[in-house]
Amino acid sequence: MQCAEVLRVQAYFDGEVDALAAADIERHAEQCPECRALLADLEATRTRIRRELADWQAPPQLRERITNRLDAEEAATARPKAPAQPRRQAWRARPFWLGAFGGAAAAALAASLAFVLLFPARPEPLLDDLVAAHVRSLMPDHLTDVVSSERHTVKPWFAGHADVSPVVADFAAQGYRLIGGRADYLDHQRAAVTVYQHGPHLINVFSWVAGASTFPGSTTRDGYHVVSWKAGSLQYCAVSDAGWEELAALQQLLQDLAARDARG
Repeated sequence: MQCAEVLRVQAYFDGEVDALAAADIERHAEQCPECRALLADLEATRTRIRRELADWQAPPQLRERITNRLDAEEAATARPKAPAQPRRQAWRARPFWLGAFGGAAAAALAASLAFVLLFPARPEPLLDDLVAAHVRSLMPDHLTDVVSSERHTVKPWFAGHADVSPVVADFAAQGYRLIGGRADYLDHQRAAVTVYQHGPHLINVFSWVAGASTFPGSTTRDGYHVVSWKAGSLQYCAVSDAGWEELAALQQLLQDLAARDARG
């Protein structure tokens, strides 16, 4: 028998549920093999589509036509309408685009086309996944799976719950207090997430086995700062609303620790 939560799981994957429902679905998926498999299959399908389907850019002429049509629709709605006149021209004699773009439905269609063609999909969708995971973590009871400021508690926990073992340390003396860690599903992996607090800011440091995706050293996505770097075979990304200098300082602390661990 199919799990009763399948439709909600699909809605969660598409980002169509609120934060509280998302947390409830994630807790369910942890206990339901069928729903975990469904999420993995959906993620694999999305990744394959993103990798194998080429991006298509609208020709400049088409962009200009759509923009002009939208401007014309806006101008027409702003002018007082004249009394309707009898139409003597047969509908077959009208140009196709006059019929296709007539009325409110046409305006909606044109607006949708303009959004898709003038605003193509953003590159590196994995960055969106990182920021979404950061936002989810800010919900109550979802920030950490293991709560501790002890490196020797958090790091061994990752061994049984994540696919990687990142560098972990409490940098409270430098202003970055280790809160704990959790595991997130990211890029087909159980990524390790180390959580720090710097003043009022929470910082999620994601780590997973580096793949084909490349990341800018620093970028902003949906109002959150993302700082990325590699250490050995691992890709790290710190996500927070903290300032650039604060994130860069934590990055340096973690890079220095990784270098010491590598030498040791």
